[in-house]
Amino acid sequence: MTLSYGELRKGMAVELDGNPFIVVDYERSKMQQRAPVMRIKFRDLVSGRLMERTFSGYDVAFKLAAVERRTAQYIYQDDDFRYFMDVQTYDQFPLSDDQIKDELQYLVEQTNVELVLFRESPVAIEMPVSVDLEVTETDPGFKGDTAQGGSKPATLETGLVVNVPLFVNRGDRIKVDTRSGSYLSRV
Repeated sequence: MTLSYGELRKGMAVELDGNPFIVVDYERSKMQQRAPVMRIKFRDLVSGRLMERTFSGYDVAFKLAAVERRTAQYIYQDDDFRYFMDVQTYDQFPLSDDQIKDELQYLVEQTNVELVLFRESPVAIEMPVSVDLEVTETDPGFKGDTAQGGSKPATLETGLVVNVPLFVNRGDRIKVDTRSGSYLSRV
C-alpha cells in the first residue's frame, strides 16, 4: 500500500530503500506556483539512527513497511543479548544491546514492551510511556533545604540518574517518563 503526503503521520512505519523507518517528525511547505516540499525526519528501525530527507513534487508516495507489533515481556539477559517473550505464543526473540541501546536505561525484567518485527525478525522495541523503577542511591533530603520545592539526583536500579524531589529516599519506587527520562511520581 502506498501513502501520499496527506496520509503520512508521526509514528507510521514506511519502507525506504528496502529498510523500515518510523516517521519521527515532518514539515510540509508549499510556495505559490511551486511543487510542495516535505522535510521528514526518520528513525531507522534496524540501526536506530536518525535521518532527515527532503522530498519535493506532487507524485511522491511512500510504501508502508511490513512492520508487525507484538506485546512481549523482557525475560533475561545473556551476554550482549536481551531476550523477549511474546505473551501470546511464548516465542522468544533475542535483540542485541546495540539494537535497543536507548531503551536499556528503562528496562528491567518482567517489563512489558511492544516488540517491532520486520519481515518476521525483531528489529526494535517500543517502551511504555512510563516505567516503575527503584531508587538505589540518593542523598538524604533535609527539611528546610529550600524555600520552594527542591530536587536532588537519584540513581535508579538500571543506572539511570534522574532528579527527584527531596522527599524521595533510597528503596522508594518511582514512576519515570520513558520519553523524557524525568521523574513523574512516587509509586
